[in-house]
Amino acid sequence: MSTQTANAPAHESMFEAVLARLDVAAKLMNMSEDVATILRSPIKQVKVALPVMMDNGKIEVFEGYRIVHSTVLGPSKGGIRYAMDVNQDEVMALAAWMSFKCAVANLPYGGAKGGIKCDPRTMSVGELERLTRAYATAMKDVFGVNRDIPAPDMGTSGREMAWILDEFNKVTGEDSPGVITGKPIVVGGSLGRDAATGRGVMVNTLAALKKMGLNPKEVTAAVQGFGNVGSHAARLLSEQGIKIVAIGDHTATFYNENGIDINAALEFAAKNNRVLKGFNGGTLINANDILTCNCDVLVPAALQNVITDEIAQNIQAKLIVEGANGPTMPEADPILNEKNIVVVPDILANAGGVTVSYFEWVQNKAGYYWSENEVNTKHDEKMEIAFAHVWDNASIFKTSMRIAAYITALQKIEQGVKLKGNY
Repeated sequence: MSTQTANAPAHESMFEAVLARLDVAAKLMNMSEDVATILRSPIKQVKVALPVMMDNGKIEVFEGYRIVHSTVLGPSKGGIRYAMDVNQDEVMALAAWMSFKCAVANLPYGGAKGGIKCDPRTMSVGELERLTRAYATAMKDVFGVNRDIPAPDMGTSGREMAWILDEFNKVTGEDSPGVITGKPIVVGGSLGRDAATGRGVMVNTLAALKKMGLNPKEVTAAVQGFGNVGSHAARLLSEQGIKIVAIGDHTATFYNENGIDINAALEFAAKNNRVLKGFNGGTLINANDILTCNCDVLVPAALQNVITDEIAQNIQAKLIVEGANGPTMPEADPILNEKNIVVVPDILANAGGVTVSYFEWVQNKAGYYWSENEVNTKHDEKMEIAFAHVWDNASIFKTSMRIAAYITALQKIEQGVKLKGNY
């Protein structure tokens, strides 16, 4: 592994952590300094104040962001998250990751990200709708079917996307279903979109196991996070014969060496406000213990920065497939490399969501919709091709899968910059 990564300092800023990895990849591939300079700064940063009438009759003002990192390869694409820790630095990092993720998946998109600082779990449906519509109105000059296309992220779902679509069309006088993806099927969503990110995790896991010479039916896995990504990933991995020995969310974490019945866990969560607290299909363990438990495959599909250098020292898994964005801190990377743990990085592993978002956008533009089988087949093919390109670059440049994924993305973005020209 490159000494730049091995000696990398701890990064309090998520965006600095992205740039640190970009710098390592750029040096290895001898990328143009001019292109690297361009990619170090998002091209558009929008911060808005959103006054919203709360149910108690009082006005509360929320912070909202939309950051466009790059549009070199096409209109920008990226989700909108609702969380109390949303801030400008985080949104910048996630926007940059989207640029690289779209390039790795070979999609005609640049990268963007949005967010509102709020706690959606404490807000009523009416408050969330008023907040979401205020955000859509504030971003009417940013969003556009050929400019910037948002999607759901942490704390948002198809419901919020439908509100944004409706509000955007009202304030612009347009009728553009493709201005946002991750919508409910009835208003132009795509079949297969809900499970797409988890499906991408599954496809990447199988591809990595094949390269590693491991039989899925003889492999165990632990999945941290049981929201949209983690629950679908656990289900799909289980369907491939992989024994899921640990699952967890923000309320409870469980381990069972004989395997957890994922369908039972899904049924329990569906009836229990979508959380695992109270599930009896395994032994209750500490939240962080899932990361270091006895398993072959670890899928961190919850929050960023959970794999620290200390945690990395104790990870027993042979393979890590990152369902979440930024779950591994930069200082943990060299430790994982020294332990010969294969890491399928977030910008590859969780690119299934944006891939099917792209399919949704294509279907919206054409006004013609595909079957779920067609969506899944096209998704799997794209993910397998992307994995192969990154694996090959890891071999060519003698580096980790993470840096190889950045190289794969940067090769394409660099071509785009050079072909379009600078000014």
